[in-house]
Amino acid sequence: MKTYSKLILLTALFISSCSESFFELEPSNNVTTEKVYKTAEDFNIAVVGCYSKLQGQVGFYTECCEYRSDNMYLTAPTAGTQDRYDIDRFVETASNGLLADYWENFNNGVYRCNLVLEQINDANIDGKLKNQYKGEAMFIRAWTYFNMYRIWGGVPTTRKPVSVSEALNIGRSSDEEMFNLIAGDLKQIVDESLLPDSYSGNDVGRITLGAAQTLLGKVYLTFHKNEEARNVLSQVIDKYSLLPNPGDVFDVNNKNNREIIFAVRFNKDVVDEGHGYWHSVSNPANATQSPQLLACYTEGDLRKDLISYTLAESNVYIFKKFYDVKNATTSNTGNDQILLRYADVLLMYSEALNEIAYSNSPTSPALQRLNEVHTRSCSSSIDISSLPDKDSFRRAIMLERQREFPYEGHRWFDLVRMGYAKEVMAAIGHNIDDFQLLFPIPKSEIERINNPDLLWQNPRYK
Repeated sequence: MKTYSKLILLTALFISSCSESFFELEPSNNVTTEKVYKTAEDFNIAVVGCYSKLQGQVGFYTECCEYRSDNMYLTAPTAGTQDRYDIDRFVETASNGLLADYWENFNNGVYRCNLVLEQINDANIDGKLKNQYKGEAMFIRAWTYFNMYRIWGGVPTTRKPVSVSEALNIGRSSDEEMFNLIAGDLKQIVDESLLPDSYSGNDVGRITLGAAQTLLGKVYLTFHKNEEARNVLSQVIDKYSLLPNPGDVFDVNNKNNREIIFAVRFNKDVVDEGHGYWHSVSNPANATQSPQLLACYTEGDLRKDLISYTLAESNVYIFKKFYDVKNATTSNTGNDQILLRYADVLLMYSEALNEIAYSNSPTSPALQRLNEVHTRSCSSSIDISSLPDKDSFRRAIMLERQREFPYEGHRWFDLVRMGYAKEVMAAIGHNIDDFQLLFPIPKSEIERINNPDLLWQNPRYK
């Protein structure tokens, strides 16, 4: 996207006072906000800087969601993969470098959002643009804290830029405080319609009202507020639609299609705006996809072919789902990372309805939405007679989600939210305890705060 491709390169000048760690950020009064937060273009550049942090989080969904689950595995560590192997095998410690990197990335992203939100209310710019920029920054902050909550539980939070000394005195938030912050931001976006339903021209792909509603629904489900999830997700039903062929959703020549609600944008034609191949291997026999994932598909399911390998270049194979041709100049590919799409809405809506009240009706809305996703890829529908109670219906949704979203960063979070993580992992030889539903707080942050009353380690981690 032209807007992002050019402006992301300018954000370094705009936010150069920000280092990578939340606890190493320059004091906010060192940022020359009186000089840079003036025009609509200033705020646009700053907001694009918030978006740019999302590009550095692709690995998070692979390491902490796919490898953590029964979708991917490593048989042994190799050079550079010890931290990944430890996460995959549930033996990670607080010294895991990947977790430290994500902590820094997330908190620096929050800092960027807070810089925008601190200045935006007093900005002398068009009211519609002011609402949009405010809504985008609030969404990205909510998304970031939501991811942090899902892997660490309560973390230190802030709604404003803070100095180093202030940061060292911020303690972990409770579950209730995390919910109020995350859902509160998203609910404000929705209730006040801060974001538009769609964009045109160079702005296509920015965060929309539908994205805020969808993420709010996911947050409600995670905190087991099922009626609230149903209510907000119902507002997204029929705003988008499924593509007839699931493979078309991921076609790099079909970006921003009508199934995509929000994706992190990449552009292989611009230096530093593309990425390397995702999940590439030199030999498909050495694949990291699990036998359990491959076995979960029924005969004829179109989605299974998407996770088969295809030759990308000499001795390099990638999933058909993420196929792209490298740009000859930048040597990068440009797949977008899809974070929210309509199939997710339909399955979350079905989940919320089932959690509220199981129905054995063959015409129930819950079954209807589940089958919309299922029959897009399969020749026959799911019969309610095979789902005689709430638990069997929930398991059918869980299975459908595994088939629908492999390598998109959903599986581990789905297993935890739906209550099946320990059971599913035990089936593949990992007998985990409750404490392993969360990850350890990075040791570097524990040592930096050096106050267990403010920042304590999650139980049983060292």
